[in-house]
Amino acid sequence: MSAHEDTHAHDDHGHHHKETFVTKYIFSQDHKMIAKQYLITGTIMGVIGVLMSMMFRMQIAWPEEPNVLFEALLGKWAPDGVMDADIYLALVTIHGTIMVFFVLTAGLSGTFSNLLIPLQIGARDMASGFLNMISYWLFFLSSIIMVLSLFVEAGPAAAGWTIYPPLSALPMAQGGSGMGMTLWLVSMAIFIASSLMGSLNYVVTVINLRTKGMSMTRLPLTIWAFFITAVIGIISFPVLLSAALLLIMDRSFGTSFFLSDIFIQGEVLHYQGGSPVLFEHLFWFLGHPEVYIVILPAMGLVSEIMASNSRKPIFGYRAMIASILAIAFLSTIVWGHHMFISGMNPFLGSVFTFTTLLIAIPSAVKAFNWITTLWKGNLQMNPAMLFSIGFVSTFITGGLTGIILGDSALDINVHDTYFVVAHFHLVMGISALYGMFAGIYHWYPKMFGRMLNKNLGYIHFWITAICAYGVFFPMHFIGMAGLPRRYYTNTNFPLFDDLANVNVIITIFALVGGVVQIVYLYNFFSSIFFGKKATQNPWRSTTLEWTTPVEHIHGNWPGDIPHVYRWAYDYSKPGHDVDFVPQNIPLKEGEEELQH
Repeated sequence: MSAHEDTHAHDDHGHHHKETFVTKYIFSQDHKMIAKQYLITGTIMGVIGVLMSMMFRMQIAWPEEPNVLFEALLGKWAPDGVMDADIYLALVTIHGTIMVFFVLTAGLSGTFSNLLIPLQIGARDMASGFLNMISYWLFFLSSIIMVLSLFVEAGPAAAGWTIYPPLSALPMAQGGSGMGMTLWLVSMAIFIASSLMGSLNYVVTVINLRTKGMSMTRLPLTIWAFFITAVIGIISFPVLLSAALLLIMDRSFGTSFFLSDIFIQGEVLHYQGGSPVLFEHLFWFLGHPEVYIVILPAMGLVSEIMASNSRKPIFGYRAMIASILAIAFLSTIVWGHHMFISGMNPFLGSVFTFTTLLIAIPSAVKAFNWITTLWKGNLQMNPAMLFSIGFVSTFITGGLTGIILGDSALDINVHDTYFVVAHFHLVMGISALYGMFAGIYHWYPKMFGRMLNKNLGYIHFWITAICAYGVFFPMHFIGMAGLPRRYYTNTNFPLFDDLANVNVIITIFALVGGVVQIVYLYNFFSSIFFGKKATQNPWRSTTLEWTTPVEHIHGNWPGDIPHVYRWAYDYSKPGHDVDFVPQNIPLKEGEEELQH
């Protein structure tokens, strides 16, 4: 951007002080406000998702026991306080959908891509503020439709978050296959449109709007992660949209893309020629990249926070970028490992095993680089740093079990057991949540101009960390013992009687972990109004977002946009009086720019 355009953008911002409440807080085109909208909407959806998980955990721990909470919240679905089997499946389905798409995808990409991309690359705003606003409102609309589907008379979608046919393709299959399933599909179609708009905006912004001197090799790792995440989304989300559209046609227009030789109560339906395995391919072609759409932004945030709080340059900057690119490529060719028991040809299974085990290499590069960044650093153990270290811990422990699930011969034995639940919740769910919490604790001063309460942050981290392992560590063992997932009770199987006590322990940890999030919510919302006022650069970080004023202005910088002279990780550099050198400080005479 030229100096002339800079001045023009600055002159313009005077008009924005006369904005009304509606234009400032609702139909805002300012990326910082849209980031907050994403975060608060994602937080509300997260509360709903966690409440659901607490309810079905209580059902698994104490099956067939009357529960006042069930009667109050579920009404006709819990006669005399005993949960109905259909609503159990619906809760599992909507919990998975909300957490994967509406909390983790929106909470990480929607919030932090919007907040940080313009600020860290030195841009006034996103490439298209209007498109950005539309993408948020589509996300909001899809959230509303997903929540409304809970109130449909026949019940919400209940085919699992993967919505496999025939349960999802036949409206008469079960209660949740009717209107609830239709609303699920409509909600997801709108969500995908929102994601694609956002992703295109992020990619164009990073490519075209970097400030002078901000070469690709000077970008913070956060921006690399958001950029590649957006590219993966553009490639893979349309495939899920096509699957959803074909499913709608099967449901409403008599086609049979995913249906063949179906019998209901002895009656032969007229469908023939389709295959539910085709749907699995289409779903998982998005579904596996989706894991990385969720985890890559968290990796970027954690890299940034660790370097800042270790007071050290990130270890292996270029290797980190290479591993992000390798993960992006490999994530699109491993989807078949979700389908080893679908009747897949064993040779094809061996190909997917190879590519799946290959993706462990760039993941390990990142893990080793984080650990090496911490090594001998001057560690600042604030809540953001603790959640970042927690992220590395759960990413490694969850990732190790992925080696078992990625091997077709081993996967067959534990497929569809709690072993799988434990694996993906640790490596994707908990890790991504830790990354999101780390990002919130670190960039909260940038979002709201206030500091979060550090002591409440410590309570939040330690209880959450203990409970997360308390829930998912024992699940590996009940999974290896053969306990299937998605069963609303195991009382009919004497084989599993010995595991009942383990399920009770898991549920107690889940309830405590869920309740402690109230501490975080209190801290988050009260600090907006009563938190200690933030200084411009509270963490003494080097990236450009900390050069903007604490008070938000439309256009980010009051004068010219700063130019960039160095990479993003000049911490504890010899020859400088302070242990951080911001990117906009010119190199001294004879000083060499670091390139790791």
